[in-house]
Amino acid sequence: MTENPSPCPSPSPKQKRTARKAAKPVFDPRIVVFACNWCSYAGADTAGVMRIQHQPHFRMIRVMCSGRIQPAFVLRAFEKGADGVLVSGCHFGDCNYIFGNERAVEQFDKTMGVVKLLGIEEGRLRLEWISAAEGARFAEVIDEFTDQVRAIGPSPFATSDAIEEIEVPETETETERN
Repeated sequence: MTENPSPCPSPSPKQKRTARKAAKPVFDPRIVVFACNWCSYAGADTAGVMRIQHQPHFRMIRVMCSGRIQPAFVLRAFEKGADGVLVSGCHFGDCNYIFGNERAVEQFDKTMGVVKLLGIEEGRLRLEWISAAEGARFAEVIDEFTDQVRAIGPSPFATSDAIEEIEVPETETETERN
């Protein structure tokens, strides 16, 4: 039998809080990051090369342009178990496809409207601009977003743990369009 170091026979309020915190499991949010190939994905790579520490609770999906992210992709991520979704692209004026990030803003606004209609908390979806040289910024955004989603809690809309199965369909090529 262990002895209580306190002269009181019952645990102190501080001891009770400590015991509750120890008993409560830590929630590690599952985050999906849709990252532009030319800037944000390269920014994540820069963070890795620089060995910048950041939260590991995300799955990155590389897309050719952030403007390609449709509401269906984000909703599919939530359906497959994501607690949060981050869409990340090039800064304005730096887009490899000239106006891709402007299209990303339009698509994001549409997506946010659908997310609100479904009752998903706005804090679970975020849009950020990160360049290839901003490895530290990438890590900072991941850490902030992870903490934000952790504070909200697990997604009530997650129906499975199949987050690894999320794929982005290929786009048609120029020859297929003509």
